[in-house]
This record gives sequence, structure tokens and C-alpha cells, in this order.
Amino acid sequence: MWWELAGSGQTIASLRAFLRDEAVDRFAGIEGLRLKFWISDPETERWGAVLLWESAEAAAAPLPARAAELIGRPPAHRTLFDVEATVEGVFSLPTLSGQGLALTPPTPNKP
Repeated sequence: MWWELAGSGQTIASLRAFLRDEAVDRFAGIEGLRLKFWISDPETERWGAVLLWESAEAAAAPLPARAAELIGRPPAHRTLFDVEATVEGVFSLPTLSGQGLALTPPTPNKP
């Protein structure tokens, strides 16, 4: 799902604070959610998320709508699709939880 942030009163920086303060912890406890990653595109002022579910039943459960509340509207684009195959490659991070710009201390001169 993608939100168009232009005119919403929200920015990628403000939504990063939302992730740190509440969203990451809230989604960590959702049954059947295998992975959620939040994405952004500063050039187009877009904010979004991709969710991977264990089952169609889990995906059908209601989700917190706090991002839509903050942004003031539902996502501009929402797409459901089937997964044809999955694989995990060779990696060095022990977990994907806790990764990302919103959870990494900012470096000087970067929001």
C-alpha cells in the first residue's frame, strides 16, 4: 500500500517518529503476520508498507488504522497478491526486526 503524503500534514520524518513511538511495537504482536516493512520515497512524498502473511485468513483480520488516521486518508494504492515462492538467502543479520531508517539513530545532516 502507498500513501501520497502531499497535502496531508505528514512527512516521512514525522511518520518515522510514529514507527519508533508506536507502530513497530503494535505490529510485532499481530497473529499471522510474518513480515511487515515500511517503505518511503522522499522524491515523490510517498509512504507505504508491504505485509507478508502466513495465510489468507490471517491477512483478512482487521489491522490498526493509525497511519490512515495520521495521514488523514486511506492509502492511494492498495494491492493484494499471491506469493508464488519464497526463499531466504545467505545473510549476516540475525533478524530483520529492529532494522531500518526509523529505528537507526540519525547521522549528522540527515533526518
